[in-house]
Amino acid sequence: MPPIPVKPGVYRIHAHIIGPGAQVTATEHAVKYGAPIITDRANPLPIEQEWVIEPAQPVPGSPYVIRLALQEQAGIVLAEDKLWVNNVPREEWAKFTFETVLGGVKILSDKGLALRAGYRGSQIELVPPKPDFQETWTLEFIRPLDGE
Repeated sequence: MPPIPVKPGVYRIHAHIIGPGAQVTATEHAVKYGAPIITDRANPLPIEQEWVIEPAQPVPGSPYVIRLALQEQAGIVLAEDKLWVNNVPREEWAKFTFETVLGGVKILSDKGLALRAGYRGSQIELVPPKPDFQETWTLEFIRPLDGE
């Protein structure tokens, strides 16, 4: 499927996994490549669960970058086929596109790998895309970016 545009803004990203609802969450403790990004139950701390999705470049059709909403320098990076959040230069952040799938969206890395949530509490991994429920996500728009 062709990529779809996403309105720049602050989002909560919900995983489609069996069991209680889960959201994309930055863990509190950094390890090897930064803080692991997992799926976890709704947590009232927006610093860990609200994400900015915005174009990587100010040109039409640009892929998107994702960062923590309350920490401007903390972007998503990819290492060892897993997602991490780290305070690194924006050029090192991972780039993503979004495709419509049954029940939500599929989030794809710039290498064409899909984000997958195995179970609540698992670190999000990148896999070759398949029609898999655990590769489906819901983007909950919270608010526009400041100044928009």
